[in-house]
Amino acid sequence: MKEEIHTVTGLTRRVRDALSREIGSVWVSGEVSNCRPAASGHYYFTLKDERAQLSCVLFRGDADRVATVPADGLEVQVFGKIDVYEARGQYQMIVRQVQETGAGRLQVQFEALKRKLDEEGLFDPARKRAIPRFPKTVAVVTSPTGAAIRDIINVLGRRAPWVHVIVFPVRVQGEGSAPEIAEAIRLVEAMSGKAIPVIDTLIVGRGGGSIEDLWSFNEEVVARAAAACELPVISAVGHEIDFTICDFVADLRAPTPSAAAEVAAPDGAEISARIQSLDRRLHQQCRDRLDYYDERVGTVLPGALTREPLRIIRQHEQSLDHLGERLMGAPAAGVSRLRERVDALAHVLALHRPETVLSGVSERVLSLRKRLHEAVANRITSHEAELDSKTKLLASLGPDATLARGFALVTDEAGQLVTKASQAKKGDRIRTRLAEGGITSEVVE
Repeated sequence: MKEEIHTVTGLTRRVRDALSREIGSVWVSGEVSNCRPAASGHYYFTLKDERAQLSCVLFRGDADRVATVPADGLEVQVFGKIDVYEARGQYQMIVRQVQETGAGRLQVQFEALKRKLDEEGLFDPARKRAIPRFPKTVAVVTSPTGAAIRDIINVLGRRAPWVHVIVFPVRVQGEGSAPEIAEAIRLVEAMSGKAIPVIDTLIVGRGGGSIEDLWSFNEEVVARAAAACELPVISAVGHEIDFTICDFVADLRAPTPSAAAEVAAPDGAEISARIQSLDRRLHQQCRDRLDYYDERVGTVLPGALTREPLRIIRQHEQSLDHLGERLMGAPAAGVSRLRERVDALAHVLALHRPETVLSGVSERVLSLRKRLHEAVANRITSHEAELDSKTKLLASLGPDATLARGFALVTDEAGQLVTKASQAKKGDRIRTRLAEGGITSEVVE
């Protein structure tokens, strides 16, 4: 029997069908090399390991949907179907999905730890503490050279210059950084109110980066340290789109370090405006109350009884005369009843004698006046006490109080605040403001 002779095309298609049938769609991991983006939007690259390599193609429609675009040197996991490129007789992989090997592994670890801590109740909103409204001292656990600490200090300096900032420097990425961050959190709590002033709020965080850069804040040791801390903790890691395990266990998550500084302390300008508004309302209410009582007194004093007491008495006398005439002509049986009526009218007349009426009215006017003055005095005293309390609070939070505790403000010749040594150059004249007076100096080095 003569053996079947295949064409190249036919044999290639049999090989393709066999590969498709026996292998089909699979996941493959390796390193991307020789990546060539085409003008059509397709990506051609080689996936390799130590001993072999695999040609791959990622078509434009799938490239628009993948989580990671292939690039030389990138460790990835790809999913697709084994096929044969007939024109070259070369087998290849038609890629449908691409993800970084490290990112996939870290994401699995992230989700596992998140579920574990959530089941333990560490994410429960009921256990989270409120952030103090008016802090005096804020501690920051972060890198001393990163952008995060500069942003935090700049925002607090602008919004709440009375707040003291204590920095606990740590590494925020790399091997060993997570235990260092956790230890710093515990150290802040242990030193609060002892070796350092009482810490009102603790900010833990860093600037943005990749998932690997932020991974220290996804470590269990950092999460448990933040959850166990008795101080209110704000987590400020990365940018708005970044979420870490530390964000979930903290008492408050801030989208950025700058946002953490904004929620950690109020705006001093807003507080000042609020106090001024309350002061105006207090004075207006006092004026309105005094006007009200003046009007009440005014309605009592000019009454008919005080203006024309004799006219009222004469009217009653006329009534008495009229009743007397009726009495003289009345039957004897009605004399007793009329006498009782006369006695009653006589009693009413006695009550309406000018001296009696005026005495009662005067006593009532005096009583109302006394109550008016007492009410106004009590209200003014209450509002003065409240105003004094808020004035003292504003004074204690203002820059003068900070200077009185030994701090100083340094400005250049233009009056601009100097916060870094690099802002002053040799020969520059600077002004140091103290609690009492100031010092003008020249920079020598």
